[in-house]
Amino acid sequence: MRAKFLTVILVSAFTVSFAQPKRQFEPVNFSQVNITDSFWKPTLDKVATTTLQACIYQTEVKTPRIRNFEKVARGKNEKHEGIFYDDSDVFKALEAIAYSLKNHPNPELEKKADEWIDKIAAAQLPDGYINTYYSLGRLDERWSDMSMHEDYNGGHLIEAAVAYYQVTGKRKLLDVAIKFADHFDSQFGPGKKHWVTGHQELELALVKLYNTTKDKKYLDLSYWLLEERGHKYAKGYTWTDWRDTAYAQDVVPVREQTEITGHAVRAMYMYTGAADVAALSGDEGYMKAMKTVWEDVVYRNLYVTGGIGSSGSNEGFGTDYELPNEQAYCETCASVGMVYWNQRMNLLTGDSKFIDVLERSLYNGARDGLSLNGDRFFYGNPLASDGRHNRREWFGTACCPANIARLVSSLGDYIYGFSDKGIWVNLYIGSNTTAKMGKNDVPVTMETNYPWDGKIKIAVNPKSKSKFAMNLRIPGWAQGEAVPGDLFVFENKSKTNFTITLNGKPVAYKMENGYAIIERDWKKGDVIELNLPMEVKRIVSRPEVKQDMDRVALQRGPLVYCVEGADNNDQAWNLILPDQATFQTSYQKDLLEGITTIQFDAPTLQITKDGQSVKTEIKKITAIPYYAWCNRGQNQMQVWLPRKIQDVKINR
Repeated sequence: MRAKFLTVILVSAFTVSFAQPKRQFEPVNFSQVNITDSFWKPTLDKVATTTLQACIYQTEVKTPRIRNFEKVARGKNEKHEGIFYDDSDVFKALEAIAYSLKNHPNPELEKKADEWIDKIAAAQLPDGYINTYYSLGRLDERWSDMSMHEDYNGGHLIEAAVAYYQVTGKRKLLDVAIKFADHFDSQFGPGKKHWVTGHQELELALVKLYNTTKDKKYLDLSYWLLEERGHKYAKGYTWTDWRDTAYAQDVVPVREQTEITGHAVRAMYMYTGAADVAALSGDEGYMKAMKTVWEDVVYRNLYVTGGIGSSGSNEGFGTDYELPNEQAYCETCASVGMVYWNQRMNLLTGDSKFIDVLERSLYNGARDGLSLNGDRFFYGNPLASDGRHNRREWFGTACCPANIARLVSSLGDYIYGFSDKGIWVNLYIGSNTTAKMGKNDVPVTMETNYPWDGKIKIAVNPKSKSKFAMNLRIPGWAQGEAVPGDLFVFENKSKTNFTITLNGKPVAYKMENGYAIIERDWKKGDVIELNLPMEVKRIVSRPEVKQDMDRVALQRGPLVYCVEGADNNDQAWNLILPDQATFQTSYQKDLLEGITTIQFDAPTLQITKDGQSVKTEIKKITAIPYYAWCNRGQNQMQVWLPRKIQDVKINR
């Protein structure tokens, strides 16, 4: 683990002095976005049906998660079953259900959610406390061990409550969440007990509660939780899973942090909350820290798939440039967290590079966590496999299934942004929404077959003629940049020749922070067409990434590709990718629910029939999008393809 420790300065008193809010624009809420996209809409529908049904079945039939709430409500001194953080999975599933009800209305699903909410409310204690692990026989131990996820569970309760209220208008779960937050506020804060949570989550949830209720005490409480870190306040407590303070980002105060350490998911949730607080408070120290830590992640600790957290031992970060492929941990939840954090950083700065990283994580590292049929999951997401990896129906620690479900279901949150100056288009996902430009409603409709091709049509239809800016993100991969920084680079760094027209004619635009900005008087019927040519790009890594030395990865548009045995005679480790290889692409509508494949000729090593020698044969190799691998059973896979024979392995 890296050890660039700073001097810890103890803060004797907590004060909140908020400056002007700093967000450059606001996201259009998922509830205001209708997704029609040919790539994502089937996935949203699959989550609404298959994935959520799997979550419901596992939550109330196969595992005791719902039973624990029922036991608390009965009050008969029954024992808790399961793990101390299992409540959070119920809340994440409810949040995913909430988003899904907007995308895919379903009275029976809503009825099931209301049934769960009734049981949750019945398990809340009169003082607002809610946690089945402690309420069932351990109540005298509550709030005594910071590592036991009490506030983590509460944070997911708040997020679920806010989402359900936004979609349905029903307050029952929101009132439970408010009562819990008020209970927490009665125990902790300035002049009360210190608290440095073992698993961050409440920080970002409290900001959502503040945005919903407009009660500033929740924002203050989130700020206070962040300020608690790095002052040794955890001393004297019993930590069940905390090897050192770096594990939970507690070495130095948040505003002084310069590098990523510890558990990847905990880090993402904390930095998402910190970015939210920075945006709402105008706290320059937090803004500087977020930018510095983000660079440490993206410049030295990011996988080409957008995954993070290389180490399984701490479910998080190791040393800089330590990015093993077959042993990559890359938890699905960490990629989900990268989407959350990078969205907040984009809103905070107005810089599209954060959406570039978000898109990479969304389409590759996160999407890989959910099978195409919607009922199998990856917890970790390796970049190479000898055939032993497989998708699972569920996990003992079941954070990932509901987490990927809630991300996909809330996809509308990440597509558009708006301010009084204009509209931002961040992700190219077929959809429609209506943005407010002053008193003028501006319907926007996007049509595209992205990510399979780069043709995007955006219709802008203001109710009346109106002047504002349309900000179109031009992805870094279309400007010769694989990722921000130089951890990974394209061998051919030339910029893609993208084009923009308005009503069929070239239009003037200026580039700023990665956006093509078209500012003009807009009228009903205006149509923007953006064309991003989809070239196959060869990616190489910095030499410090030893595991990728003399290897190449392939990318087309936002998608990272891999070679899987299922397409290549059950082998994916026996080939060399020639430097002079040419690539052919074709859309295969009947393969893996419709994908564009990449094919190329490559020398492969084969064992002769007599088993006594090895021969080289030129074979046609097929590469598929990384997210789609392991949907046809266990088999070999590689993202980083060797350029030299010493890295080739042969099946016997």
